[in-house]
Parts: sequence; C-alpha cells; structure tokens
Amino acid sequence: MDGFLSISRSADELSVVCAEGYAPIDARSEGPYAILRVAGAMELDLVGVLASLAAPLASAGIAIFALSTFDTDYLLVRESERTRVQATLVAAGHRFRTPPMTRSRTPRRETGQKLP
Repeated sequence: MDGFLSISRSADELSVVCAEGYAPIDARSEGPYAILRVAGAMELDLVGVLASLAAPLASAGIAIFALSTFDTDYLLVRESERTRVQATLVAAGHRFRTPPMTRSRTPRRETGQKLP
C-alpha cells in the first residue's frame, strides 16, 4: 500500500485512502487491507473486468472495496481474507503475478466530511 493514495470528493463527502502513516490522527479508519492491482493499462471502454473479479468474490462472501484510476482497477480486501481471495480468483480462472497481492499497512478511509 506504500505509495498508493486515492482521494475522492463528492458533494457530500471527502474520502482518502492511504497508508496509515499518512492519515490524520483523528480520521475514521478501517483495515488492514491487502491491495490487488489489475495488471496492465486498460482501455476505458473495456467492459466486464471489474465484474469478473467482483462476482466470484461476492459469491464467496468476500467484501471488496474497488477503486479505479485512468489506467486500471484496484481491489482492497481485508488482510485476513488474502488467502481466500487468491484461491477464489484462481478458481475463477484469474492468474496472479508474484507477489500476488501487496501487503498493506492499515489504509485509512476518511469519510463524512462536509465540504464547503
């Protein structure tokens, strides 16, 4: 998770996903998480990539926190589910590079702040 930072702003909230050391002390946080990065850059009109990952995990009862960038998608999963996530996705036909998932420090998600 080192080096990963996502900031999302809507009319209702500000969410920051980052390594624990970068978050404000009083931020609401959850974790620890492992992060899975979809390999390679993808065209924006490519359909079904995230669904092909999310569907088998949902069937296995594994919660995900999905984030997308211009180039690719990321899945954050509870660190305690790491082994189940990998086994579930391999059974669904996905392949992993080494290392399969980046071990994270606790990411923080700060939400609910009213924006000016």
